[in-house]
Amino acid sequence: MIKYALACDKGHSFESWFADSAAYDKQAKRGLVTCPQCGSAKVEKAIMAPRVSGARKRSASQEITVAPEKAPVAVMSPVEQELRAKLKELREHIVKNADNVGEKFPEEARKIHYGETEHRSIYGVASIEDAKELAEEGIDVHPIPLLPDERN
Repeated sequence: MIKYALACDKGHSFESWFADSAAYDKQAKRGLVTCPQCGSAKVEKAIMAPRVSGARKRSASQEITVAPEKAPVAVMSPVEQELRAKLKELREHIVKNADNVGEKFPEEARKIHYGETEHRSIYGVASIEDAKELAEEGIDVHPIPLLPDERN
């Protein structure tokens, strides 16, 4: 596994894990690596220093890490803070009241849409391509709001 520091074309920074560098390249080429803040698929690797381990074990305070020189920050108005709270509330409501079908989301959404199973609220994961295909079939799907501090 490899962890990359990534940045989108809007300046949002985030990290993501991949099986190897080829997995990142393949997913990025297909537009599957997207910014969790804005959804942009125009994502590039950011500069990051690897952890270097020596012959002796280092304590956590001795580990060498390099933070990005600049990261997006904001001072939010009360209206923006309220919007953020509502997005968090929406996410919590979905997770609490819907069935998590995980990787089977596209299949389960189709079954519900075409009346093969009883209608219920579900959530899970789907590739961008799967989501586009579902939308083309008239299946109403929406991304679940993900706030930056919920990525870890």
